[in-house]
Amino acid sequence: MNEENFVVDKKGRKIAVQIPVRIYEKLISDSEELDEIKEYRIAKTHKGEAIPFEQAFREIEDSIQ
Repeated sequence: MNEENFVVDKKGRKIAVQIPVRIYEKLISDSEELDEIKEYRIAKTHKGEAIPFEQAFREIEDSIQ
């Protein structure tokens, strides 16, 4: 069963797509997870000194305020 609907322009070119919300939400979730994986891989290559979690959390909290 085809769950997407294409929106086409006057020349018949596909310009948009409609998909069910559940599929959209899954795509967003997967995309966010991939972003987190990329950030983790970047952080893992950083050769800086490790700091305790509590210190890192405190620094993040302080930078937000």
